Amino acid sequence: MSALGELGSLRGKKAGAKAGGKKDNLAGYLFLAPWLVGLFLITIGPMLASLYLSFTDYNLIQAPKWIGLENFIRMLSDERLHNSLKVTFTYVFVSVPLQLAIALLLAVVLDRGVRGMAFYRSIFYLPSLLGSSVAIAILWRQVFGTTGLLNQVLDIFGIHGKGWISDPSTALGTLVVLNVWTFGSPMVIFLAGLRQIPTMYYEAAAVDGAGTLRRFFSITLPLLTPIVFFNLVLQIIHAFQSFTQAFVVSGGSGGPSDSTMFFTLYLYDRGFGNFDMGYASAMAWFLLVIIGVFTAANFFASKYWVFYDD
Repeated sequence: MSALGELGSLRGKKAGAKAGGKKDNLAGYLFLAPWLVGLFLITIGPMLASLYLSFTDYNLIQAPKWIGLENFIRMLSDERLHNSLKVTFTYVFVSVPLQLAIALLLAVVLDRGVRGMAFYRSIFYLPSLLGSSVAIAILWRQVFGTTGLLNQVLDIFGIHGKGWISDPSTALGTLVVLNVWTFGSPMVIFLAGLRQIPTMYYEAAAVDGAGTLRRFFSITLPLLTPIVFFNLVLQIIHAFQSFTQAFVVSGGSGGPSDSTMFFTLYLYDRGFGNFDMGYASAMAWFLLVIIGVFTAANFFASKYWVFYDD
Protein backbone atom coordinates (compact mmCIF):
# COMPACT_ATOMS: atom_id res chain seq x y z
CA MET A 1 0.00 0.00 0.00
CA SER A 2 2.85 2.38 0.77
CA ALA A 3 4.39 1.74 -2.66
CA LEU A 4 1.07 2.47 -4.34
CA GLY A 5 0.76 5.61 -2.26
CA GLU A 6 4.20 6.82 -3.26
CA LEU A 7 3.42 6.11 -6.92
CA GLY A 8 0.21 8.11 -6.69
CA SER A 9 2.02 10.95 -4.97
CA LEU A 10 4.69 10.95 -7.70
CA ARG A 11 2.05 11.06 -10.42
CA GLY A 12 0.35 13.91 -8.61
CA LYS A 13 3.59 15.87 -8.46
CA LYS A 14 4.20 15.31 -12.19
CA ALA A 15 0.68 16.46 -13.02
CA GLY A 16 1.15 19.52 -10.83
CA ALA A 17 4.48 20.32 -12.47
CA LYS A 18 2.92 19.96 -15.92
CA ALA A 19 0.07 22.27 -14.95
CA GLY A 20 2.57 24.76 -13.52
CA GLY A 21 4.60 24.57 -16.74
CA LYS A 22 1.47 25.32 -18.81
CA LYS A 23 0.73 28.33 -16.62
CA ASP A 24 4.29 29.59 -17.08
CA ASN A 25 4.00 29.14 -20.85
CA LEU A 26 0.69 30.98 -20.84
CA ALA A 27 2.25 33.85 -18.89
CA GLY A 28 5.13 33.95 -21.37
CA TYR A 29 2.76 34.10 -24.35
CA LEU A 30 0.78 36.87 -22.68
CA PHE A 31 3.91 38.98 -22.25
CA LEU A 32 4.90 38.24 -25.87
CA ALA A 33 1.44 39.05 -27.20
CA PRO A 34 2.03 42.81 -27.80
CA TRP A 35 5.24 42.06 -29.71
CA LEU A 36 3.59 39.29 -31.74
CA VAL A 37 0.66 41.56 -32.61
CA GLY A 38 3.10 44.25 -33.73
CA LEU A 39 5.15 41.72 -35.72
CA PHE A 40 2.19 40.41 -37.70
CA LEU A 41 0.11 43.59 -38.01
CA ILE A 42 2.83 46.24 -38.39
CA THR A 43 5.69 44.32 -40.04
CA ILE A 44 4.77 41.03 -41.74
CA GLY A 45 1.25 42.08 -42.77
CA PRO A 46 2.30 45.30 -44.58
CA MET A 47 5.28 43.50 -46.15
CA LEU A 48 3.03 40.84 -47.66
CA ALA A 49 0.58 43.51 -48.81
CA SER A 50 3.44 45.44 -50.40
CA LEU A 51 4.65 42.27 -52.16
CA TYR A 52 1.18 41.77 -53.64
CA LEU A 53 0.89 45.43 -54.68
CA SER A 54 4.25 45.26 -56.46
CA PHE A 55 2.55 43.05 -59.08
CA THR A 56 -0.41 45.39 -59.50
CA ASP A 57 -1.38 48.77 -60.92
CA TYR A 58 -2.63 50.61 -57.83
CA ASN A 59 -3.30 54.35 -57.49
CA LEU A 60 -4.60 54.41 -53.88
CA ILE A 61 -8.13 55.16 -55.10
CA GLN A 62 -9.18 52.32 -57.36
CA ALA A 63 -8.83 48.65 -56.56
CA PRO A 64 -5.43 47.10 -57.41
CA LYS A 65 -5.24 45.57 -60.90
CA TRP A 66 -2.94 42.59 -61.39
CA ILE A 67 -0.28 43.27 -64.05
CA GLY A 68 2.36 40.66 -63.18
CA LEU A 69 6.01 41.66 -63.69
CA GLU A 70 5.22 44.85 -65.57
CA ASN A 71 6.36 47.13 -62.73
CA PHE A 72 9.74 45.39 -62.54
CA ILE A 73 10.20 45.45 -66.32
CA ARG A 74 9.32 49.13 -66.29
CA MET A 75 12.32 49.81 -64.03
CA LEU A 76 14.67 48.82 -66.84
CA SER A 77 13.69 51.88 -68.88
CA ASP A 78 13.15 54.37 -66.05
CA GLU A 79 16.01 56.86 -66.47
CA ARG A 80 15.10 58.73 -63.31
CA LEU A 81 15.28 55.53 -61.31
CA HIS A 82 18.70 54.80 -62.78
CA ASN A 83 19.86 58.25 -61.75
CA SER A 84 18.52 57.72 -58.23
CA LEU A 85 20.52 54.50 -58.00
CA LYS A 86 23.65 56.34 -59.13
CA VAL A 87 23.10 59.06 -56.53
CA THR A 88 22.41 56.51 -53.78
CA PHE A 89 25.45 54.36 -54.60
CA THR A 90 27.68 57.44 -54.66
CA TYR A 91 26.31 58.51 -51.30
CA VAL A 92 26.85 55.06 -49.76
CA PHE A 93 30.32 54.40 -51.18
CA VAL A 94 31.65 57.83 -50.20
CA SER A 95 29.99 58.60 -46.89
CA VAL A 96 30.18 55.20 -45.16
CA PRO A 97 33.99 54.71 -45.46
CA LEU A 98 34.61 58.32 -44.39
CA GLN A 99 32.23 57.97 -41.46
CA LEU A 100 33.84 54.75 -40.23
CA ALA A 101 37.37 56.13 -40.67
CA ILE A 102 36.60 59.22 -38.57
CA ALA A 103 34.75 57.12 -35.98
CA LEU A 104 37.71 54.75 -35.64
CA LEU A 105 40.21 57.63 -35.42
CA LEU A 106 38.30 59.35 -32.62
CA ALA A 107 37.75 56.04 -30.81
CA VAL A 108 41.51 55.42 -30.82
CA VAL A 109 42.13 58.94 -29.47
CA LEU A 110 39.54 58.55 -26.71
CA ASP A 111 40.89 55.11 -25.82
CA ARG A 112 44.18 56.71 -24.80
CA GLY A 113 42.56 57.93 -21.59
CA VAL A 114 41.60 61.53 -22.37
CA ARG A 115 40.42 63.46 -19.32
CA GLY A 116 36.67 63.92 -19.30
CA MET A 117 36.22 61.01 -21.71
CA ALA A 118 32.61 60.44 -20.64
CA PHE A 119 31.80 64.03 -21.61
CA TYR A 120 33.50 63.76 -25.02
CA ARG A 121 31.88 60.40 -25.66
CA SER A 122 28.44 61.88 -25.02
CA ILE A 123 29.13 64.95 -27.17
CA PHE A 124 30.42 62.85 -30.07
CA TYR A 125 27.47 60.46 -29.81
CA LEU A 126 24.89 63.26 -29.90
CA PRO A 127 24.98 63.76 -33.71
CA SER A 128 23.98 60.12 -34.20
CA LEU A 129 20.80 60.80 -32.26
CA LEU A 130 19.99 64.03 -34.12
CA GLY A 131 21.51 63.51 -37.57
CA SER A 132 18.42 61.96 -39.19
CA SER A 133 15.99 64.45 -37.67
CA VAL A 134 14.08 67.09 -39.60
CA ALA A 135 15.48 69.85 -37.38
CA ILE A 136 19.10 69.02 -38.27
CA ALA A 137 18.23 68.80 -41.97
CA ILE A 138 16.69 72.27 -41.77
CA LEU A 139 19.79 73.50 -39.95
CA TRP A 140 21.93 71.98 -42.72
CA ARG A 141 20.05 74.04 -45.29
CA GLN A 142 20.88 77.17 -43.32
CA VAL A 143 24.54 76.25 -42.90
CA PHE A 144 25.13 75.50 -46.59
CA GLY A 145 22.76 78.08 -48.07
CA THR A 146 23.88 81.09 -50.09
CA THR A 147 23.91 83.27 -46.98
CA GLY A 148 24.60 80.40 -44.62
CA LEU A 149 27.15 79.97 -41.88
CA LEU A 150 29.76 78.36 -44.15
CA ASN A 151 29.76 81.27 -46.59
CA GLN A 152 29.89 83.76 -43.72
CA VAL A 153 33.06 82.06 -42.47
CA LEU A 154 34.53 82.06 -45.98
CA ASP A 155 33.78 85.79 -46.32
CA ILE A 156 36.10 86.43 -43.39
CA PHE A 157 38.96 85.10 -45.52
CA GLY A 158 37.83 86.97 -48.61
CA ILE A 159 36.39 83.88 -50.31
CA HIS A 160 33.07 84.33 -52.05
CA GLY A 161 31.01 81.20 -51.45
CA LYS A 162 28.06 79.83 -53.37
CA GLY A 163 24.78 78.12 -52.67
CA TRP A 164 26.20 74.71 -51.83
CA ILE A 165 22.83 72.97 -51.72
CA SER A 166 21.56 74.72 -54.85
CA ASP A 167 24.54 73.67 -56.99
CA PRO A 168 24.22 70.18 -58.56
CA SER A 169 27.98 69.64 -58.23
CA THR A 170 28.02 70.11 -54.44
CA ALA A 171 24.48 69.38 -53.23
CA LEU A 172 25.11 65.67 -52.72
CA GLY A 173 28.39 66.47 -50.99
CA THR A 174 26.54 68.38 -48.27
CA LEU A 175 24.47 65.27 -47.53
CA VAL A 176 27.63 63.17 -47.46
CA VAL A 177 29.08 65.57 -44.88
CA LEU A 178 25.88 65.28 -42.85
CA ASN A 179 26.09 61.48 -42.80
CA VAL A 180 29.80 61.55 -41.91
CA TRP A 181 28.95 63.93 -39.07
CA THR A 182 26.81 61.20 -37.48
CA PHE A 183 29.85 59.12 -36.57
CA GLY A 184 28.95 58.83 -32.88
CA SER A 185 27.23 55.44 -32.94
CA PRO A 186 30.03 53.50 -34.71
CA MET A 187 32.59 55.42 -32.62
CA VAL A 188 31.09 54.13 -29.36
CA ILE A 189 31.07 50.59 -30.75
CA PHE A 190 34.71 50.93 -31.85
CA LEU A 191 35.60 52.24 -28.41
CA ALA A 192 34.00 49.22 -26.76
CA GLY A 193 35.96 46.94 -29.10
CA LEU A 194 39.24 48.69 -28.32
CA ARG A 195 38.68 48.10 -24.62
CA GLN A 196 38.54 44.34 -25.27
CA ILE A 197 41.99 44.10 -26.89
CA PRO A 198 44.47 42.59 -24.37
CA THR A 199 47.24 44.99 -23.41
CA MET A 200 49.81 42.19 -23.48
CA TYR A 201 49.91 42.41 -27.27
CA TYR A 202 50.89 46.07 -27.13
CA GLU A 203 53.47 45.39 -24.41
CA ALA A 204 55.08 42.66 -26.50
CA ALA A 205 55.09 44.90 -29.57
CA ALA A 206 56.68 47.75 -27.58
CA VAL A 207 59.44 45.39 -26.41
CA ASP A 208 60.08 44.48 -30.08
CA GLY A 209 60.38 48.18 -30.91
CA ALA A 210 57.12 48.56 -32.90
CA GLY A 211 56.00 52.17 -33.33
CA THR A 212 52.50 53.61 -33.00
CA LEU A 213 51.49 53.04 -36.62
CA ARG A 214 52.94 49.55 -36.68
CA ARG A 215 51.04 48.61 -33.52
CA PHE A 216 47.83 50.02 -35.01
CA PHE A 217 48.06 48.14 -38.32
CA SER A 218 49.51 44.93 -36.86
CA ILE A 219 47.52 44.62 -33.64
CA THR A 220 44.64 47.07 -33.28
CA LEU A 221 43.14 46.86 -36.77
CA PRO A 222 43.32 43.05 -37.19
CA LEU A 223 41.78 42.42 -33.76
CA LEU A 224 39.15 45.08 -34.43
CA THR A 225 38.04 43.66 -37.80
CA PRO A 226 34.89 41.98 -36.34
CA ILE A 227 33.79 45.40 -35.04
CA VAL A 228 34.67 47.03 -38.37
CA PHE A 229 32.59 44.40 -40.15
CA PHE A 230 29.65 44.92 -37.79
CA ASN A 231 29.71 48.70 -38.23
CA LEU A 232 30.17 48.39 -41.98
CA VAL A 233 27.07 46.23 -42.43
CA LEU A 234 24.92 48.44 -40.20
CA GLN A 235 26.02 51.72 -41.75
CA ILE A 236 25.59 50.49 -45.33
CA ILE A 237 22.02 49.42 -44.56
CA HIS A 238 21.36 52.73 -42.84
CA ALA A 239 22.84 54.73 -45.75
CA PHE A 240 20.71 52.93 -48.33
CA GLN A 241 17.61 53.81 -46.29
CA SER A 242 18.45 57.51 -45.95
CA PHE A 243 15.48 59.71 -46.78
CA THR A 244 14.81 62.59 -44.37
CA GLN A 245 17.99 64.53 -45.11
CA ALA A 246 17.49 64.56 -48.88
CA PHE A 247 13.76 65.26 -48.58
CA VAL A 248 14.18 68.30 -46.33
CA VAL A 249 17.32 69.74 -47.93
CA SER A 250 15.88 69.50 -51.45
CA GLY A 251 12.34 70.41 -50.45
CA GLY A 252 11.13 66.97 -51.51
CA SER A 253 12.19 67.47 -55.14
CA GLY A 254 15.56 65.72 -55.10
CA GLY A 255 17.04 68.82 -56.70
CA PRO A 256 18.85 70.57 -58.00
CA SER A 257 18.68 68.56 -61.23
CA ASP A 258 17.97 65.35 -59.29
CA SER A 259 21.46 65.52 -57.75
CA THR A 260 20.04 64.54 -54.33
CA MET A 261 17.33 62.20 -55.61
CA PHE A 262 17.96 59.21 -53.38
CA PHE A 263 16.27 55.95 -54.30
CA THR A 264 14.04 56.22 -51.24
CA LEU A 265 13.06 59.77 -52.17
CA TYR A 266 12.15 58.70 -55.70
CA LEU A 267 10.16 55.81 -54.22
CA TYR A 268 8.24 58.29 -52.07
CA ASP A 269 7.66 60.55 -55.07
CA ARG A 270 6.23 57.71 -57.15
CA GLY A 271 4.04 56.37 -54.37
CA PHE A 272 2.70 59.51 -52.73
CA GLY A 273 3.47 62.20 -55.32
CA ASN A 274 2.20 60.37 -58.40
CA PHE A 275 -0.06 57.85 -56.60
CA ASP A 276 1.70 55.02 -58.40
CA MET A 277 1.75 52.77 -55.38
CA GLY A 278 2.16 49.53 -57.31
CA TYR A 279 5.37 50.78 -58.91
CA ALA A 280 6.57 52.19 -55.57
CA SER A 281 5.99 48.81 -53.92
CA ALA A 282 8.05 47.13 -56.63
CA MET A 283 10.80 49.69 -56.01
CA ALA A 284 10.70 48.93 -52.29
CA TRP A 285 11.26 45.23 -52.92
CA PHE A 286 14.03 46.06 -55.38
CA LEU A 287 15.73 48.11 -52.65
CA LEU A 288 15.35 45.15 -50.27
CA VAL A 289 17.10 42.95 -52.81
CA ILE A 290 19.92 45.50 -53.24
CA ILE A 291 20.48 45.71 -49.48
CA GLY A 292 20.32 41.92 -49.22
CA VAL A 293 22.92 41.50 -51.97
CA PHE A 294 25.30 43.98 -50.34
CA THR A 295 24.84 42.35 -46.94
CA ALA A 296 25.41 38.86 -48.34
CA ALA A 297 28.49 40.08 -50.23
CA ASN A 298 29.90 41.55 -47.02
CA PHE A 299 29.36 38.30 -45.16
CA PHE A 300 30.97 36.33 -47.98
CA ALA A 301 33.99 38.65 -48.17
CA SER A 302 34.36 38.78 -44.39
CA LYS A 303 36.01 35.37 -44.25
CA TYR A 304 38.98 36.84 -46.13
CA TRP A 305 39.63 39.87 -43.93
CA VAL A 306 37.78 39.49 -40.61
CA PHE A 307 39.93 37.97 -37.85
CA TYR A 308 38.20 36.16 -35.00
CA ASP A 309 40.51 35.46 -32.06
CA ASP A 310 39.25 31.95 -31.32
